[in-house]
Amino acid sequence: MTKKKFDFRKKLFIKNRLVILNESTFEEIFSFRLTLMNVFVTFTLGGIFLILVTTFIIAFTPLREFIPGYSSSELKRNATELAIKSDSLENALKKNEAYIKGVQKVLKGELDYAKFNKDSILADVDEPSEVNMKASEEEMKLREEVAKIEKEQGESKTKKNKSDKK
Repeated sequence: MTKKKFDFRKKLFIKNRLVILNESTFEEIFSFRLTLMNVFVTFTLGGIFLILVTTFIIAFTPLREFIPGYSSSELKRNATELAIKSDSLENALKKNEAYIKGVQKVLKGELDYAKFNKDSILADVDEPSEVNMKASEEEMKLREEVAKIEKEQGESKTKKNKSDKK
């Protein structure tokens, strides 16, 4: 078994000649001195190069749009624009509905005209969502530590500046 491996290693580096002949005149047109290892390395490097070139062509050209899962940049841009427009239209619709409800209340007599104001109705619609803006204990500790560090750095800079001026 070890002899076969040794023979294979020898065969990899045996020099062979590839000759191309003119069949009618037997004139040598082209010849190469090759080993199996040279052929293997050449084909391997060629394959890797071909894969890389194909990958770059697909990745950086519009050809990637033909691969499932990739969408065109124009389609993405249009989708974001439409999302923004739909959000703004939704907000405008909510404001209009609130205004119409207010007008209906006035017309039905459920609300005095003096209390009816477009700005107050719109303010009710634009109420901010409830978000906890209070700092936690951990955040307060971190703020105190950062303040101490900044204070120490400020004191060391002022000491350096005073010593530089002397």
